[in-house]
Amino acid sequence: MNEESSCPDKVNLGDQARTHQTIQEAVLGLWDVVNNLSSIQPPKSDRYRVTIFGSARLKPDTPLYNGIKNLSSELTTMGCDIITGGGPGLMQAANEGSVSADPEDKTQSVGIRVHLDYEQATNPFVEKVYHHRTFFSRLHHFVLVSDAFVIVPGGIGTTLETLMIWQLLQVRQLQDKPLIAIGQMWSELVTWAEKNMVDIESPMASAKDMKILQCVDSCDEAIALLKEAHKSWNSD
Repeated sequence: MNEESSCPDKVNLGDQARTHQTIQEAVLGLWDVVNNLSSIQPPKSDRYRVTIFGSARLKPDTPLYNGIKNLSSELTTMGCDIITGGGPGLMQAANEGSVSADPEDKTQSVGIRVHLDYEQATNPFVEKVYHHRTFFSRLHHFVLVSDAFVIVPGGIGTTLETLMIWQLLQVRQLQDKPLIAIGQMWSELVTWAEKNMVDIESPMASAKDMKILQCVDSCDEAIALLKEAHKSWNSD
């Protein structure tokens, strides 16, 4: 075979359509590599890992902040690692609760960060930090390393994270990983979904999908559910 004919055609950068097609094909090829690597499931960790999603805007020493801090401390005394987005607010509360309940450093307080133009500093209670350039890779990281998810009050970002995990559980891309939401705002989200997706002439979701997000009113109820999940995880 002629060596020259075996080489790909050179792209004329002045040909915008061909340039765009080449870039698109290259990006899709890279995503194929990422998807193949992502299909490799990590081994079971030494400790149960609980991710806590919540608002970055809540201030320290408020009732909700202290409540999430205590929740995290309870989970840490069970031997759980705590994972958050690593920022301020309720993320900091969870990381602070982890560190304060672990004076012998037997567990980890983890932050999975994302680059933002208005950069928020990593909170001082993160012991191990990971950095991502995009929300997409960051969400995937949460999925890969977490054994359970706890949703506490938050805004649009917390809602995005909640819906992403909810859908992955719905389509069984994730299995046997509790998704527990604390607070009235989340039970109202499920009520809205039931009204607009299930209780209609042509349903767009099933009633069992609404059971995936386990809504509770208090941190104590969430801890009780996580104790059962932790016990089951330990027996595997």
